[in-house]
Amino acid sequence: MRKLALHWQILLGMAAGILFGIIAISTGMEQFTKDWIKPFGTIFINLLKLIAIPLIIASLIKGISDLQDISKLSQMGGRTIGIYVVTTVVAVSLGLLIVNVWQPGNSISEETRKELVDGFSGKAQSKIDAAISQKDQGPLQALEDLVPSNIFAAASSNRNMLQVIFFVVFFGIGLILIPPEKAKPVKDFFDSLNEVILKLIDLIMLAAPYGVFALLAALIVDAPSWDIFSALIQYAACVVIGLGIMIFLVYPLLVKFYTGVDYGTFFKGISPAQLLAFSTSSSAATLPVTMERVEEHLGVDREVTSFVLPIGATVNMDGTSLYQAVAAVFIAQAFGIDLTFNDQLVIVFTATLASIGSAAVPGAGMVMLVIVLGAIGVPEFGLALIFAIDRPLDMCRTVVNVTGDAAVSMLVAKSVGKLGEPNVKNWDDNYPPK
Repeated sequence: MRKLALHWQILLGMAAGILFGIIAISTGMEQFTKDWIKPFGTIFINLLKLIAIPLIIASLIKGISDLQDISKLSQMGGRTIGIYVVTTVVAVSLGLLIVNVWQPGNSISEETRKELVDGFSGKAQSKIDAAISQKDQGPLQALEDLVPSNIFAAASSNRNMLQVIFFVVFFGIGLILIPPEKAKPVKDFFDSLNEVILKLIDLIMLAAPYGVFALLAALIVDAPSWDIFSALIQYAACVVIGLGIMIFLVYPLLVKFYTGVDYGTFFKGISPAQLLAFSTSSSAATLPVTMERVEEHLGVDREVTSFVLPIGATVNMDGTSLYQAVAAVFIAQAFGIDLTFNDQLVIVFTATLASIGSAAVPGAGMVMLVIVLGAIGVPEFGLALIFAIDRPLDMCRTVVNVTGDAAVSMLVAKSVGKLGEPNVKNWDDNYPPK
């Protein structure tokens, strides 16, 4: 008998958790759920938090070390990274704009919000205390805090992830500048470490259906209010609208403006890769198809695709960044936590930098969200509010990531004179690749 796909298992775990929570309330099993079910949800959250720092260290160092060819393609490399960073900042800012205008988390009733906050009063108080202490800090405190005095101390807390990222980038630059034969053992180590971390994520995601079950059951028992699910639908709508704007407006307009390739041609060329991205939720799994479509059907020279697209699969996670921004603000709204302008700037920087270290595999965006939540002091348990519908949203945001990779490759190719005429007459050729 064929095993049920993981995303269906997660959806079943969500439904079972909601049903169990309702039954627990009606039969007086609230305490049993809190004592014997909720801990497994906490364990699952802890596993995600456990893997966050190793994931970003291994993935980011691998991504930076793969830029060895930047010595030959310095012009192309600088433009590639620059455009990727700009589009990521645009995606994060767009997400913040939508979620702040819509405010889906504010639809949760005051009573439900109070129950949520009361359950995590310690963390809420620590947020208040941190805000008070920041009043006496100077204007350059954020820049000062970016540079750690002890990397091992910084790596001991997910809240210090910006410091860890700073060190990893600094380390990666050093790795590029030393002779290749000296760098090879270190690079090989982190390449292998990255593979191990990705396998650990696979193992953790096997427990996702059970983690979702425990989290949703506990959430129903702790805050038995249907307005949470109304807010959840609004949250999903915010994410999908933002992703849709990126796919159907931002990228095709950039391509049209800078390369002259029209809207229909761009989508005909990249559609098979978008379909595969949607079905696999993995930029890495889609990469061979993306390279084939961009090179053979959108006219990008192989020298550009072989450099820009693999880098994009690691550092260009616009869809993931937009989702993280919306999710972080939504969870804060659900807990009644007011985010300051500085907090939202932290989201922009953290989501942008964290996306660079996001592995191109399903579920990695959720791990990176833990980093963003920790950076602004929002309770990580709030993941329970959104994890149940993360899989379909993950499918959508992977389409954004792949579309962005294709668009940026065309922009870079045009800038270095390596963009030919698109060929999309037989747009479904070689899909799936043989």
